[in-house]
Amino acid sequence: MKNNNKRKGFVFKTYEAENQSPFEKLFEIFKELITHTSGDFDEAIDWLRSLDKEYKLTDENYTIDDFIEDLKKKGYIKEEIKGDGTGGTKITPKTERAIRQQALNHIFGKIKRSGSGNHKSKSPGIGDEHTGDLRAYQFGDSLDKVSVTESIRNAQINNGIDNFNLTENDLVVEETMHKSQMSTVLMIDISHSMILYGEDRITPAKKVAMALAELITTRYPKDTLDIIVFGNDAWAIKIKDLPYLQVGPYHTNTVAGLQLAMDLLRRKRNTNKQIFMITDGKPSCLRLPDGQYYKNSNGLDKYIVNKCYAMAQQARKLHIPITTFMIAQDPYLMQFIKAFTKANQGKAFYTGLKGLGEMIFEDYETNRKKRIKG
Repeated sequence: MKNNNKRKGFVFKTYEAENQSPFEKLFEIFKELITHTSGDFDEAIDWLRSLDKEYKLTDENYTIDDFIEDLKKKGYIKEEIKGDGTGGTKITPKTERAIRQQALNHIFGKIKRSGSGNHKSKSPGIGDEHTGDLRAYQFGDSLDKVSVTESIRNAQINNGIDNFNLTENDLVVEETMHKSQMSTVLMIDISHSMILYGEDRITPAKKVAMALAELITTRYPKDTLDIIVFGNDAWAIKIKDLPYLQVGPYHTNTVAGLQLAMDLLRRKRNTNKQIFMITDGKPSCLRLPDGQYYKNSNGLDKYIVNKCYAMAQQARKLHIPITTFMIAQDPYLMQFIKAFTKANQGKAFYTGLKGLGEMIFEDYETNRKKRIKG
């Protein structure tokens, strides 16, 4: 007889990198560079050529010029005529989608698309997400929710096998989770301070926005996401515009951003509504009724700050929680955000750039599991 001893366990071996074609390797780097250059193709290629010289990314069999030709053939770039009549190269919507997907993979991990995309709340109700919890049948419960196995078991226990009889008192139904939709507005600060002090803060903010947009449109398509940028004023941008987002010579008009966010959310029929705000600086600007701007960058201006508190309270009355992701560690600014959050009864995260995406994802996932009372 043969002695079949099968051993189970872990096998450790030397790491082998994923086999990628020369195009795929360069394309991963290119997508990162095009995000940093806000969609400027020529600048991204200049950076790629510099990296190639330093790190030998290509060889005589496949050059940067070959890569550019492949980008054209695959539909990632196209030639266009600029406003001054000169020619130029521009990325296509196909590249924009690839950038969003890369941001999602890098920040949120490789999340597979789910079938329904609806949000589970913590309260039981009508839905198709089974909880495993059983309760007694009540008049009005749908028959397809009746747990046949458990109901027959109850009938056997209550009436015996010899005198089997299934009554209404024996019926039990399985609880299902109520499913809801979420409407989110993401506010991004594009004031000049987002690139001050030698730190690029706008690029991580863009990546988070692109990843969140890709998550919602693919995994939760019934949800809505509006993206707002705010500087001296606030305006909505489309998802496809995110790679091209740049910081301007602006102050920070937080009030304008919140006003626009609430206006957008008022139009949504969903009960669940929320605002995510990414900012690194204090509010320093207001637009007055006569159209002029009131600006003050020295410390916290009481007039501007009080307007922010009023907006936070207004959002609270509308049952719109505000979650602030503060990319700053100044004690007096943190104190302002603490008071702002208290006025709204929302949440605040004081974070650096590294964990920003993970925090927003976790908070979004948490909020979609609870029903915001409206």
